[in-house]
Amino acid sequence: MSKVRFLNVSVDNLTMSEAISAADDLIRQKKCAFVATPNVDHLVLLEKDNGLRDAYEKADLVLADGMPIVWFSKFFGGKIKEKISGSDFLPELCGMAAKKGYRIFFLGANEGIARKAARNLEKKYPKLRVVGCFSPAKGFENDPAQMAEVDRRLALTEPDILAVALGCPKQEILISQNKDRWHIPLSLGIGASLDFVAGRKKRAPRWMSNCGLEWFYRMWQEPGRMFKRYILRDWRFLMLLWKYRKQKK
Repeated sequence: MSKVRFLNVSVDNLTMSEAISAADDLIRQKKCAFVATPNVDHLVLLEKDNGLRDAYEKADLVLADGMPIVWFSKFFGGKIKEKISGSDFLPELCGMAAKKGYRIFFLGANEGIARKAARNLEKKYPKLRVVGCFSPAKGFENDPAQMAEVDRRLALTEPDILAVALGCPKQEILISQNKDRWHIPLSLGIGASLDFVAGRKKRAPRWMSNCGLEWFYRMWQEPGRMFKRYILRDWRFLMLLWKYRKQKK
């Protein structure tokens, strides 16, 4: 797979169909692989968060989740083919899993959301095998007893795919620190994807997503939480563009 270096991350330069094929290959290899989908917010966090940076260094597949990354890539490491957001990638991955007979486990999201999302996905893909849904308490990753319960459920169900919906950087760090001992062929962080699939939150219209305005739609939905992310933090993306401006193609 060809890679494009963009600012502080190396991105696999793939289309959606190529990314799904690559995920299938990783599952069949059973190498405890990790898929990351960086967006602008991830890139900003990567500059300061050593745990997230370490997690990205362990990622086996890195897919560009954001039109700004696609647009600006041609000025840095080379043109990225396509935006592949986690919220688009998850349903496609489930479709492939249904065809191949892979088992999937959903970890995270608020209570009941993962199960509702699973039912919706099972309706769309009747052969999909969702073998578990678990929404642990906040801070579970620092509680040995709760982590033991996560371990127990994963060992019992033996999924081929683990989709973790905890938000960045928690989900990426959790996966990178535990993926080798969990022995799950493929793990990925999916952020708010289960909320979208469950119908708890609405995604931006396709035209807004294609125009790079999905952030505006989400801030309109959740102004209190998203203002801090998109306005108070993610303006630093412009600083990154300047910092890495000499990055050669």
